Amino acid sequence: MPLRCLNLTLCLIFLVSPCAFAQTEAPSQKNDSQVAPTTKPLPKPTKPNIVVILADDLGFSDLGCYGSQIETPNLDTLANNGLRYAQFYNTARCWPTRAALLTGYYPQQVGMDPPQKTLPKWTRMLPHYLKTAGYRSYHSGKWHVRAAEEVVAQGGFDRSYKISDQDRFFSPRRISLDDKNQPSVENDGSFYATEAIGEYGIKFLNQHQDEHADKPFFLYLAFTSPHFPLHALQEDVQKYKETFTQGWDIHREKRLKFLKESGLLPNAELSALESETFPRWNLAAEKLMQDIGPGEVPTAVAWETLTDEQKEFQALKMAIHAAMIDRMDQVIGLVIKQLTAMNAVDNTLILFCSDNGASAEQIIRGDLHDPEAIPGSAESYLCLGPGWSTAANTPFRRHKSWVHEGGISTSFIVHWPKQVPSSGEIRQTLGHVIDIVPTILDVAGVTWNEKWNGTTAPSLSGKSLVPSFAKDVSIDREYLYFSHDGHHALRQGDWKVVSADDNSVDWALYNIAEDRDESNNLTPLNREQMTKMQLLWNQINRDMRAQATQD
Repeated sequence: MPLRCLNLTLCLIFLVSPCAFAQTEAPSQKNDSQVAPTTKPLPKPTKPNIVVILADDLGFSDLGCYGSQIETPNLDTLANNGLRYAQFYNTARCWPTRAALLTGYYPQQVGMDPPQKTLPKWTRMLPHYLKTAGYRSYHSGKWHVRAAEEVVAQGGFDRSYKISDQDRFFSPRRISLDDKNQPSVENDGSFYATEAIGEYGIKFLNQHQDEHADKPFFLYLAFTSPHFPLHALQEDVQKYKETFTQGWDIHREKRLKFLKESGLLPNAELSALESETFPRWNLAAEKLMQDIGPGEVPTAVAWETLTDEQKEFQALKMAIHAAMIDRMDQVIGLVIKQLTAMNAVDNTLILFCSDNGASAEQIIRGDLHDPEAIPGSAESYLCLGPGWSTAANTPFRRHKSWVHEGGISTSFIVHWPKQVPSSGEIRQTLGHVIDIVPTILDVAGVTWNEKWNGTTAPSLSGKSLVPSFAKDVSIDREYLYFSHDGHHALRQGDWKVVSADDNSVDWALYNIAEDRDESNNLTPLNREQMTKMQLLWNQINRDMRAQATQD
């Protein structure tokens, strides 16, 4: 059934449902899979269903409920009827976050940063645990666990639709279904990756309802949006053509105002623009201007210093970024409507977050870039860039791949009507993607066991966040550890040490409770604290990497 027809059917079901999720315009048909929704309710399982939704390169404040002007009514409704977390972290990059989310360990422990050829024998993924409690597990979207490419065979999932080509939203060439390679997609306008990911998620839910209605399910919905290249449906881009013409400086101020007034970040201030900070693999400025055009801006500078041509082009790029997020939200709305049709929403724990902060990357890959192509179309290859990435990560410093707050901070939404307050409460509870496995095991009633695959596994690094579902509490933990691409950090309580280079000179110390934008280096006044935390990071780092080689 075409996706637009699916949306109409689900809307009719949804209109008679007590839930209050947003009505969104239906996406168009984008692939040939046949999705046939059914209104037959699932019998209520004794254990909760679980849905984990992961965005790709989404900035901390890129959702409406975190301060942006991007329309995300379905995610906003999840937040307004659930919880928003203000201090939730990822690992700063795609594959390490996915490894941590699925295993409950830091990526360095399981050999995923940098990636090894294989995972340690003691490594389990979330479906392996859930299977012992009768769950069926489904994956749709990005995978990127480099040491375990077969989602069903190695990840423990029962069904999987995997898109491994992140360079082509309209015509991906690397797709697999249940670990079997599928034909490349023709660039004929009938396919958009975001919609396909949602469509297969719904298809798997339908199959579950028809064949395994007596079992609880786990759905891992891993979108590729809004990862570069900036590819979006033009009907969505048009909605935002005038939205961002005021520029990133004004939008940073608007987002900060919302974050402060909403109580998410009541004490926050804006980090400074860092015009010399961008990924080392970015194209040189001259190359960008040559291959993209004079409207490109390679660094984060004051908006008022841009030419009129640059302002127009940059506003259009942000409109495409917004369109990608908007469509992702629309598709999430369809998945929620499917859950509603199955009478499963009340007893389904839904978690939403991003794999890293917004990206300052400016590269050209895939089918390269045609300067004459419509921006956002399959023939174009644009990236968000440092200016708008800084705005997307408001109010924090830096971007994807750094372990400053802008690289590792993510929106985190929890929705579970049966157990979670429905008043849109905010949590200052400290959390990390390593906490997702122990949290889900807790709600599913699964007891962790150290024995697996003939080996003994180390204790999970994450902590269950379930205590924070009822009230804003601190979760007892010794530290949170970060390391990626030569960038290092450690957080203990309100203290954070962070380095952007492999040397002792570059380390800085911040009080995150007072200075989340990391602008006031307290090392000169607290050298003993700095030294203690730096030495602890060194020890943790050695121990983590040693575990990855032990079977």
